[in-house]
Amino acid sequence: MMTTWIEPQPVDVPKDLQTAIGGHPLVADVLARRGYNKPRAAQAFIDADRYQPASPFDLPGMSAAVERLEKAIQNGEMICVWGDFDVDGQTSTSVLFSALESLGAQVSYHIPVRASESHGVNLPVLEGLIRDGVKLVLTCDTGISAHEAIQYANSQGVDVIVTDHHDLPEELPDAHALVNPKLLVGDTQHGAHPLAALPGVGVAYQLVKALYAHAGRVEEVESFLDLVALGIVADLALVVADTRHLLQRGLQVLRKTERLGLQAMMIFAEIDPAYISEDHIAFGLAPRLNALGRLSDANGIVEFLTNIDSGDAQVFAQRLEQLNARRKLLTDQVFQAAQARLKREPALLEDAALVLSHPAWPAGVIGIVASQLVEQYNRPVVLISSPKGMLARGSARSVEGCNITAAIATQANLLVNHGGHPMAAGLGIDPKNIPAFRRGLVRAVEQQLGVISLEPSLQVDAYLPLSALSPVVVTDLERLAPFGPGNPALTLACENLRLKGYTPIGRTGEHLKLTVEDSQEESYKVICWNGAGMQLPEGRFDLAYIARSSNYMGQPEVQIEWLHARPLEEPVAIQIQKRTIEVVDYRGEEHPLVVLNTIVGQQEQLQIWAEADAQEKLSAQGIASEDRLSLVASKPTAIWSTPPSREELDQILERVSPPRVYLFAVNPETGDVISFLERLAGLVKHAIHHKDGLVHPEKLAAKTAQKVAAVKAGIRLLSDQGYIKILLDEDDILKLEEGDQVVKDSDSKATDQLRNLLNESTAFRSHFARAEAETLINPTDD
Repeated sequence: MMTTWIEPQPVDVPKDLQTAIGGHPLVADVLARRGYNKPRAAQAFIDADRYQPASPFDLPGMSAAVERLEKAIQNGEMICVWGDFDVDGQTSTSVLFSALESLGAQVSYHIPVRASESHGVNLPVLEGLIRDGVKLVLTCDTGISAHEAIQYANSQGVDVIVTDHHDLPEELPDAHALVNPKLLVGDTQHGAHPLAALPGVGVAYQLVKALYAHAGRVEEVESFLDLVALGIVADLALVVADTRHLLQRGLQVLRKTERLGLQAMMIFAEIDPAYISEDHIAFGLAPRLNALGRLSDANGIVEFLTNIDSGDAQVFAQRLEQLNARRKLLTDQVFQAAQARLKREPALLEDAALVLSHPAWPAGVIGIVASQLVEQYNRPVVLISSPKGMLARGSARSVEGCNITAAIATQANLLVNHGGHPMAAGLGIDPKNIPAFRRGLVRAVEQQLGVISLEPSLQVDAYLPLSALSPVVVTDLERLAPFGPGNPALTLACENLRLKGYTPIGRTGEHLKLTVEDSQEESYKVICWNGAGMQLPEGRFDLAYIARSSNYMGQPEVQIEWLHARPLEEPVAIQIQKRTIEVVDYRGEEHPLVVLNTIVGQQEQLQIWAEADAQEKLSAQGIASEDRLSLVASKPTAIWSTPPSREELDQILERVSPPRVYLFAVNPETGDVISFLERLAGLVKHAIHHKDGLVHPEKLAAKTAQKVAAVKAGIRLLSDQGYIKILLDEDDILKLEEGDQVVKDSDSKATDQLRNLLNESTAFRSHFARAEAETLINPTDD
């Protein structure tokens, strides 16, 4: 799909604005483009100390909420904070629970379990809480549509205070107080109240700020801003006005956070707290927290984020790592299935919106996949999980200009429930209504968007050659941060580059490190996230990029991120013919060795991919096999040992390009840390004694039936334990010598990293055993 560049238009930058802002002229230029052309407003945008936040009491219902909570605290009434399981809900619950507890309240909390309760205030659970003595319910990030639950609470003499930020229903619930920025009336100067963009955790923070002000403890309230920053970024809130100010302050607090849970998460995510940015939250911390809410019970997150000791923090953070690995695998499975559906039914891509459903899709990840499909196809997407005999649940994501919640609301007669934001929504539906819902939603989206352009566009902020970049320049430009919706990162462009080479990087080679050369023959390194498999330009091209500050070994650096290449020469790129391999599936056979023997007798050219102990076992049966490095091209191939990851499987299929694949699923069972380390240590010891200590990680990966990344992590761990010493560490070869320790288990960071890698392979092998054979071997393009 062609991406159109929208060129930057000239803008008049007032002299007093440039003087007030100083630094690189591009900073003032961008501020003027984005509507901050007055020095005072621009300075307040950049400097949090110059910004004057609005009063919490500007929010309708705030006074009534504070008064009722203070009464409950004074009378010792039991308060229950009712939250939500996404990051915004998790952080909102944690902020309110911790603050109320510190104010002397008798307070508990409840976060719905996604699998059994879904979003909102679940009536049976609420009934149980009221029976247990709860006298006041305080919702956060939910509740604005909880008519039935609030009516029931009122009938039992229990008050409900709703703090929420979701779109308002046609009729508001009869709560004691409703605190929602959607109830604000815009001011006359800017058209929107400064608090209008608050997410759920922002509303919760304003309530806490008001309570602390009444208690004479207002100076303590900023201690909650690290959690507020997490919720703002994770919920994709507009980074404007007070929301931006809270994120600026929140990042400052997060860089010095004393919360042991966040410290443990950052260790696992390999984030240096001193340099944490909104990107680290979006791509490092938020996915781990979201994985908990999507796949498990998120109630444990409150203690993790507020009051946990160091040992428990490490254990819980490890659990988040495991859930996040599972979330990645499930997401990939659903994405591949959705792509396969679109390949079978290409007419669906003619609609203004995509609505896809499947009974086996996990409800916890369909929102993530919907976002991926929006990015690829540039239209609203609704994915629906429709298990047989159960209520189907859908997640929607949208594009700029389409209020997906409003579009879904036009089909309310077909739905059990629905709600959300302009860019994201959820719904419940009887599966038999899905076809009618699809037709109606497409019409509603068409009416909103009018003539729809399916071609994505890219707004370029300015042209800046790579030679002009330096740590000082990029740090100056990042005065415009934090970036996000409403304040996107600067999209810069440079002209007339040529690609000199690239290297896959990342745990599984999913990213690319590219070397580009400008017209002066100067070379630069550029990172392309998730760029594996994309078409790369062959001739000269212009590059759209983002420049970020980075820090390596305490030294400031510039990180250049590849966004899009606009070719200047033809041919643009090599067209790679998509492979189509005949697949014969024997994974369910009761006696796979008998079947393999039969195939060997029938196929003279057959080669068998087997690794680790499987090679020895097959050899004992008189069957020769090859590891991943010894397979040759264009031969029929039996995949006997289950590969350790999608990436290894794809690399082999790409290199070997077999006309036919015979699928087996014999698990090498090398996935626990101790057995893997023992096997790796034996191979390393052999290399030290017989090969001058030289080892190739790829060869060790083949001999252990694991990923190269796992081998490298294992070698680091053996080195940490003193079993070996690393004398040389290059990308494809290491030189080792023997240490003086024995292999043992460890609670080190290196152990945790290795365990995570092995768990990822275990999860993929489980997927390999049951996934659709055709999708495994001939996947659709990303």
